[in-house]
Amino acid sequence: MTKHRFDHNRYSPSYIRGILRDAKTIAIVGASANDVRPSFFVLKYLIEKGYEVYPINPSMAGKSALGREFYASLADVPVAIDMVDVFRGGDAVQGIVDEALQLSPLPKVIWMQLGVRNDEAAQKAEAKGINVVMNRCPKMEYGKHSGEWQWIGGNTGLISSKKQKLHSSGRVQSLGI
Repeated sequence: MTKHRFDHNRYSPSYIRGILRDAKTIAIVGASANDVRPSFFVLKYLIEKGYEVYPINPSMAGKSALGREFYASLADVPVAIDMVDVFRGGDAVQGIVDEALQLSPLPKVIWMQLGVRNDEAAQKAEAKGINVVMNRCPKMEYGKHSGEWQWIGGNTGLISSKKQKLHSSGRVQSLGI
């Protein structure tokens, strides 16, 4: 994916779509096994969409939810991480980015959830060639780009004549790209 210079309040559809298409492994920092927490919904949704998801939560390390083992840190994940999805407050992002910058290979994306923003951490990640998304939810963005939001009457803000594809399971739509 090419470097994308942009206003961090607005991301092009192709930028978001490219990230969601190219990411295969996602670490969710701040994931929860509590099935009423938003991070649990995102964990479940991304697993259902075929992503290899690794929940990160030091207090849950060694336990599991939805068939996924929790890890204490990004460094504990046994595979290369394409995207780090941050479910922590903006003040925690700098430390998470610092931890991500210690990984080899580096993740391709730092994604900060709705309400999470840290411009300094974003600039630090981008300086190392990592793409950044702030104040967005990958579950919601996937829904917009796959056409799922339209099923429930939502306005995605996107116009496309592409026919959506079924996910390999045959049960749900995948990203129609």
